[in-house]
Amino acid sequence: MGEKKDLYVRFDWAIKRLLRQKANFGVLEGFLTVFLGERIRIVEILESESNQEGPDEKYNRVDIKALDSKGEIVIIEVQNTRELNFMERLLFGTSKAVTEHIDRGQKYSNVKKVYSISIVYFNIGEGSDYLYHGQTRFIGVHTHDELLMHEKDRDALVPVPEPAAKTFPEYYIIRVNEFDRVAVTPMEEWMRYLKDGVIEPDTTAPGLQEARQRLQYYSMTKEEQRSYLDHMDFVNQMDDAMAANRREGREEGLQEGLERGRKEGLKEGLEKGLAQGREEERLRTARAMMAKGYRPEEIAELLSMDIDTLRHQ
Repeated sequence: MGEKKDLYVRFDWAIKRLLRQKANFGVLEGFLTVFLGERIRIVEILESESNQEGPDEKYNRVDIKALDSKGEIVIIEVQNTRELNFMERLLFGTSKAVTEHIDRGQKYSNVKKVYSISIVYFNIGEGSDYLYHGQTRFIGVHTHDELLMHEKDRDALVPVPEPAAKTFPEYYIIRVNEFDRVAVTPMEEWMRYLKDGVIEPDTTAPGLQEARQRLQYYSMTKEEQRSYLDHMDFVNQMDDAMAANRREGREEGLQEGLERGRKEGLKEGLEKGLAQGREEERLRTARAMMAKGYRPEEIAELLSMDIDTLRHQ
C-alpha cells in the first residue's frame, strides 16, 4: 500500500491539468520560490495559448503564465521533445508576454518584468549544469563594469543605482536529464521529483509537501488517472521515436561515413598512384638523359627535380 500511496504524477502533466487550480497554487509557489530564489505568491493564472487538451497539441507552448504578488509575469514551460530554434522561441514568448500586458498609450513604466522558466526533458546544447540562468546585461566595452541606472525609490530620498537591465526578461533553463546528485538542498529535492517523481515524506522543500498531498496518483479521479496514463503513453512513444531516430541517424551517419571514406580512399589512392607513376617516369627520363651525357644540374632544371635525388641515380 505504501508504494501506491507514494506514486506521484509527473510535473509536466500536473502543470497542464492540476496546478492551474487556485487550491494548488502552493505547489507552484514553492517551485518558483526555490528556482527564482525569492518568495513568490501567485495572484492568478493568466490566459495563454496552451489551453488545448490534446497531448500532441500541447507540445512546445506556454504551459502556465502566472501573475505574482509584485505584478511580475512568470512563464513556466515544460518541453518533452527537442525543438529547432529553441532560444528564438523563448525570446518570442517573453516578448509577447511583455506586449500583451501593456495597453497602447500606457507609459513604459507599466512594462512588466517577465521570468521565463523552461523545464526540458531532453538534451539541449552542451554544458555540465542542470540549471542555467540568462539575462540581458550592459557591460562596458573598455571598463568591463555593468551599467547602473538611478531609479527613484518610492521610500528613498536619494536615487538608488540599479542594473540597467533589471526590467528585461530573465530566463531559467532546467535540464532535467542532467541532474545526477543526491537530493540534499530544496532545489535538488525538486530536481529529483522533476526527474524521477520521488518526494520524500519528511521533505521541507517549499511546495513539495503540498505536492505530496495534491499530486498523488491514487487520489485522483478515474478520468484524471486515464488522462495521465494516456499522457505517459504518449511521452513514452515520443521517447521511443526519438531513440529510434537517433539510432537510425547514427547508422545512416556510419554508412555515409564508410561510403565517403571508400570514395575518398579510392580517390586518394588514384592520386597517389598517378603521382608515383609520374615520378617514376621522370626518373626514367632522367636516367636516359644522364646516359646521353647531360649533367645532373641541367636535368634537375629541365625536369624540376631535386638535384640530390639525381646524384643518387
